[in-house]
Amino acid sequence: MRYVSAYLLARLGGNDSPSASDIESILGSVGIDVDSERLSKVISELEGKDVDEVIKGGLSKLASVPSGGAVSSGAGASAGGGAAPEAEKEEKPAEKEEEEESDDDMGFGLFD
Repeated sequence: MRYVSAYLLARLGGNDSPSASDIESILGSVGIDVDSERLSKVISELEGKDVDEVIKGGLSKLASVPSGGAVSSGAGASAGGGAAPEAEKEEKPAEKEEEEESDDDMGFGLFD
């Protein structure tokens, strides 16, 4: 990923066809060692291609990648059964903790 990022940085800087030495100097400026085999792989894969078209082509592949959110654990979770009681259990101890924390300041407020 670091090689692709450095390649894109060079492109943003106005270099339409970054070379291996361009990418090495970008990565070297932040103290990253360069693996010449991986670097040559990135250069060869992107050589002669429009980076904007490559990115657009990859966006459709990203649609299938999970990117956070709730994880479904079966029909009960999707129907909403079971999630509400857990939330209620979590809220009750939190209220008790807030009361205990307010006693910890020993009468001194942050802005007093």
